[in-house]
Amino acid sequence: MPAQSFVIATLLSLQLSPATGGSLGTLSTTKNISNELAETIDKGQSESKDDQSLNDETAEKSKKKVEVHHAPKGYTLVFQDEFYEDGLPDNNKWTYATERNSEGWYNNEKQYYSKARPENSRVENGHLIIEARAETLSKEDYPDWSGQKYTSTRLVTRDKASWKYGFFEIKAQLPCGRGTWPAIWTLPEDPDVQWPNGGEIDIMEHVGFEPGVVHQTIHTKAFNFGSGSQKTTEFKVADACHAMHRYQLLWTADFILLGIDDAPKFLYKNESKGKKNKKTQSKWPFDQAHHLLLNIAVGGDWGGQKGISAKAFPAKMIIDYVRVYQLDQNGNDAQKPE
Repeated sequence: MPAQSFVIATLLSLQLSPATGGSLGTLSTTKNISNELAETIDKGQSESKDDQSLNDETAEKSKKKVEVHHAPKGYTLVFQDEFYEDGLPDNNKWTYATERNSEGWYNNEKQYYSKARPENSRVENGHLIIEARAETLSKEDYPDWSGQKYTSTRLVTRDKASWKYGFFEIKAQLPCGRGTWPAIWTLPEDPDVQWPNGGEIDIMEHVGFEPGVVHQTIHTKAFNFGSGSQKTTEFKVADACHAMHRYQLLWTADFILLGIDDAPKFLYKNESKGKKNKKTQSKWPFDQAHHLLLNIAVGGDWGGQKGISAKAFPAKMIIDYVRVYQLDQNGNDAQKPE
């Protein structure tokens, strides 16, 4: 039987209770779906004809088995990386964030983020590997190195691709060593927007001292970790460090829905639509384009709370694919949670 899409699973198995003031909506299971709602949702297809032709084309270029697409009905693929060509990540799609190497990274993180260094980021055997390593470099070879004892990579689509609204799916296996802090997340494309004013969407975060506990979080000016007011959820994924899972984001003008493997976990509603001012913008700044980030941080205020284990390295986040979809030209949209 074809897998249900993310939104279909939401509608058929979950009741999304109202969230007030742009806060988190509680998710609870239910069998009470109205006939009218049931008649409006797509019940059968997990991939469109366009997606199938894309799968066939990609499969010809790689020996890896390409998974079917899981986007909501009406959404069209606008960005993908299936990682079928070995070597460095595709520089038409990805660039490297290195701007804080000299002065040190935020949150008291301990890593040096390298650029185009295969030891830290590479494509091999149909997967993107982001690898954090315990090692020191030299100023002669890396002028922006400032004595860090760990190396890693922060890959970003900044200046390459960004999106306002869409369905994002990243299939990945996580590292679990103590002191590691992998993340899949988004930030505003506009470099002049200061954090957290433009918002941050954490599709997946994981800290190695809690193996298999996945976090999904929204940060805004009103709700952020600096004040301990971020909107967040956590859940157990027992094999997160040994198996691939699909980390998902559905972002519209009305809501942000986060989940895993077609199971919705987190709903954040735009309660201030049509009432744009400083107060409402502080709760819902998600009306501007964001780019995607993939990285493993080391240590830091959260990831390093229980120290950094030497046994954690090398630590790898293995990514099978990255896919982004947006509404088609007919303006079809995902069903809006009530």
